Amino acid sequence: MEVLAQPAFEVDEKGYYGRFGGAYIPEMLYPNVEELRQQYLHIIADSGFEQEFRYLLRDYVGRPTPLYFAGRLSDKYHTNIYLKREDLCHTGAHKVNNTIGQILVAKRLGKQRIVAETGAGQHGVATATVCALMGLECIVYMGKLDIERQKPNVERMKMLGAKVVAATCGSQTLKDATNEAMRHWINNPTDTHYIIGSVVGPHPYPDMVARFQSVISEEIRQQLTEKIGRPNPDYVVACVGGGSNAAGAFYHFLNETDVKLVAIEAGGQGVTSGHSAATTALGKPGVLHGSRTILMQTEDGQVTEPYSISAGLDYPGIGPLHAHLYDSGRGIFASITDDEALQAGLELSRLEGIIPALETAHALAYLGRLNATPEEVVVVNLSGRGDKDLATYSKSLDL
Repeated sequence: MEVLAQPAFEVDEKGYYGRFGGAYIPEMLYPNVEELRQQYLHIIADSGFEQEFRYLLRDYVGRPTPLYFAGRLSDKYHTNIYLKREDLCHTGAHKVNNTIGQILVAKRLGKQRIVAETGAGQHGVATATVCALMGLECIVYMGKLDIERQKPNVERMKMLGAKVVAATCGSQTLKDATNEAMRHWINNPTDTHYIIGSVVGPHPYPDMVARFQSVISEEIRQQLTEKIGRPNPDYVVACVGGGSNAAGAFYHFLNETDVKLVAIEAGGQGVTSGHSAATTALGKPGVLHGSRTILMQTEDGQVTEPYSISAGLDYPGIGPLHAHLYDSGRGIFASITDDEALQAGLELSRLEGIIPALETAHALAYLGRLNATPEEVVVVNLSGRGDKDLATYSKSLDL
């Protein structure tokens, strides 16, 4: 895997990005995490792993994904907008880049069972897909609320042979699914690998997932060079819940200070409404799911329930890399409301004939605030397709 030459935003040997990261885990989970930490860099650096990973990305996932110049969208916003078409990946989102990588790591560690969490269902589908491909048992934890609002993806997971288990505690969304998946892993340490779907969790997960997703920015640089004669855009825009699609889109630009990195969070019904998932606006440093990061919490440190119309952004924290990008000022963080995202999804559908996932629609909605010039180049990571969200679009927009 290609890695950054400069150390400014790389994880350090203890698993930290600046003051965020680490591995805050119970003693019972230590053997699982430590085995992975000791092995993952050696495994992914192996030429046989690299060859198999690249083969599957090309012939199974369908990479490279296109970098599409959105002409009508560009005309509307008076700038040059390119869409990185992760929605065209097999399974319909960027998530499969990571699950391909992690299933290959799991097989090399001798694991027979895979456990995962999912919110919007895309990571669950991607995990069920690679488990079917490799013949491994698959158990996916999903919040009861998300099961109800993402029924097509639940049906896809079951079709692929996965067991979908409802998380019925708390808000019954992604946070609770993650809790349940971690409990399962603690109870099955020797034969099970936990495929975390985002750049969250204890070290080495944030770094490992970012490396597997870095193929996105690797391709953007190559494709822009072919299209405009230079590898760097002026802006890279991506939505952020936990943040794996953004980490992948930002990765090879982290130390390219002429590239503005724009991360869009879910504002829900409004940042101050009490129904939001705008972590950087509402959160403060704390520990969530095994790492020190920025998260929404009460004065006494209890996690605040997040809210978003988008299941994939309905998470009370962000990954430690993104917390460091925010804390250091390297990243530009903003939030978009449910209504703004819905309108942006409708706009892309009718201007470009592409129905985006509601997660991606949050990033698209920020184009009106970007104030990019006619000469500048903006890349939006189109992280997923909108099939899974059609019922929400239809109901909310009264189509």
